[in-house]
Amino acid sequence: MSLSELKSSIPDYAKDLRLNLDSMLSEAGAPGLTTKQIGLIALASAIASRHEPLVAALAIEAAKTASTHELDGARTAAAIMAMNNVYYRFTHLVGDPEYQTLRANLRMNAMANPGCDKVDFELCSLAVSAINGCGKCMDSHEKTLRKHDVSVQTVQSAVRIASVVHAVAVTLEQE
Repeated sequence: MSLSELKSSIPDYAKDLRLNLDSMLSEAGAPGLTTKQIGLIALASAIASRHEPLVAALAIEAAKTASTHELDGARTAAAIMAMNNVYYRFTHLVGDPEYQTLRANLRMNAMANPGCDKVDFELCSLAVSAINGCGKCMDSHEKTLRKHDVSVQTVQSAVRIASVVHAVAVTLEQE
């Protein structure tokens, strides 16, 4: 199913999501992000939101501006954050601070060379972490992005994309 068909299947009670999706998938609606970054963030967010038709449609859209390696970088962010967000959310939320002193002992080699630009990978990781609700990971990725001189508005744009893509996935899944 194409992205256009998916958008038209968003019910009228959620038409704001349709409007927001149109807006967020354009550079005008996502200040500070390139078209390629928008596509990568949207793809990683759709993967985290677990709605296969939306993943497929956004992968096609992202492929218009990103290479296969860059698309894999967005997929890598979604995969690694699916693991990290659970682990680090646990260490952050559990009452015993001893867990925070233990080594994670989780392989994260892909983070060193994810297949896309470091900033793009961090933006995707931040978006997925926002969807998965991991405050510790969001804080870490936001700090890394700010160290790379990424503006607050650009960070906000990435999280706005994540919020809209996730809401569309949830809505379409229950229809």
